[in-house]
Amino acid sequence: MAERARWWSRLGGVRLRSALAAACVVAVAVVVAGLIFVATARSTLTDNVDAAAAQRADQAAAALRAGEDPLEEVRPDANDQALIQILDPSGAVIAASPELAGVPPITAQRPAPGQRRFEERTIPVSDDDPFRILSEGVATRGGDRIVVVAQSRRPINESVELVTRSLLVGMPLLVLVVGVATFVFVGRSLRPVEAIRRRVATITGRDLHARVPVPAARDEVAALAETMNGMLDRLESAADAQRRFVADASHELRSPLATIQVGLDLLSAADSAHRTQLRRMQGEAQRLGRLVGDLLLLARVDEHGLTLRRTDVDLDDIAYRERERLAAQHPHLTVRARIDPVRVSADTHQLERAVRNLVDNAARHARSRVTIVVRAAAGSAYLLVADDGPGYPRRSGNGSSTGSCGWTTPAPAATAARGWACRSPGRS
Repeated sequence: MAERARWWSRLGGVRLRSALAAACVVAVAVVVAGLIFVATARSTLTDNVDAAAAQRADQAAAALRAGEDPLEEVRPDANDQALIQILDPSGAVIAASPELAGVPPITAQRPAPGQRRFEERTIPVSDDDPFRILSEGVATRGGDRIVVVAQSRRPINESVELVTRSLLVGMPLLVLVVGVATFVFVGRSLRPVEAIRRRVATITGRDLHARVPVPAARDEVAALAETMNGMLDRLESAADAQRRFVADASHELRSPLATIQVGLDLLSAADSAHRTQLRRMQGEAQRLGRLVGDLLLLARVDEHGLTLRRTDVDLDDIAYRERERLAAQHPHLTVRARIDPVRVSADTHQLERAVRNLVDNAARHARSRVTIVVRAAAGSAYLLVADDGPGYPRRSGNGSSTGSCGWTTPAPAATAARGWACRSPGRS
C-alpha cells in the first residue's frame, strides 16, 4: 500500500493526478452503465419481438376458430421477417408461409389448447440467424391445431451491435473529455495556490511586510492565504521585536562601555604596577565595543538593508593605519608591509571594517609575524594579509595561513578598481 501511494504521488502534479483519477472513475462508471444499457436494450427488444409474435399468433388463432385461412389473415410485411406454420397434434404441417413450404415442423413443442410456449433456435431456412418461436395450442371446429410463429432475432442483434459500437466509440471520447476538462478546471482552481507559492518564494527576512494574495472566492484556498498572512504577521512582529531589542541593547551598552573605557584609561595612567592587566582589560573593552557596533550594524542592515556609499578610497592609507594600529596593540608581533599606492571605489566605512577584521584575524592566530601587502595588477587591486599561524589543514610550504581581499574591474587602470572579494584560508 505504501509503495502504491509513493508511486501515485510521483505521478505528476495535482492536476494530472486529479485528471487521471476523474478519467478512471468515469471510465469505470461508463463501462458499467454501458453493460447495463446493452443488457436492458437486448431484453426490451426481445420483449417487443415476443409481443409481435404473440399478436400474430392471436390473429392466426382467431382465423382458425372462424374457419378462415390464417395465412390470409396474417400477412407479415417484408421487413417483419415473421414465418407461420399450422400443425395438427401429430406434428403434420397443415399450412405454412411460402418460405417454409416443404419444410418439416420448425419446433418440437406441442402445447395443448390455450397454452403458449417460447423458444429460441435456428430454422432450416435461416442463415444462422436465431429465431424466437412461439407455439400456441388452438381448439377449432375441425380439431386442435398448433399455431407456430417464428420472429427473426436479426433486428435485435443489429440494434444491439449498433448500440455497442456507439458506446465503444463514445466512451473513450467521454473519458478523454472528462480528463481534459478536469485537468483544465483543476489548473484554474490551483492558480491562486501557484500565486501564493510564487509570492512566498520572494519573501525574505527583509520584506516580511509582504503578504500573499487572497482569492476573492471564500474557499479553502482563501483560508490558506489568510492563514499564511497571519503567520507572516506573527513573523514580522517577532522580527521587529528582535531588531528593536538588539538596537536598544546596543545603544544601552554603549554608555557603560564608554565609562569603562575612560575609567581604564585613567587607571592605566595612574597605576603603573598593574599596567599589564589594565592593558588587557582595555583590549577586552575595545573588543566588546566592536561587538556592540557590529550588533548595531546588523540591526540597521536587517531593518533598512546595507546601503553602500561609494567614494574613491586610498587603500594604501587604510593599510598604513592598520599596520600602525597592529604594531601598537601587538608589540610582540613583527609587522611587515609592502604597500603600493592604490585607489579603489568603495564604501570607506565598510572597507575599513573589512580590512580591520582581516588584520585582527591574522593577529589573533599569528605566532610572531604578520605581513600586509597592497598592490595593483591588471585592473584589480589586491590586499594580502598573511600570518605564520597554523591556518587550515590546507597549508603553504612554511605552514603559514594567509588571507587576501581584492577588487576587480574591467577598466585597464590598476588604480581605479571596482567590486569586492575576500579569501581567508586562515582560521576565523
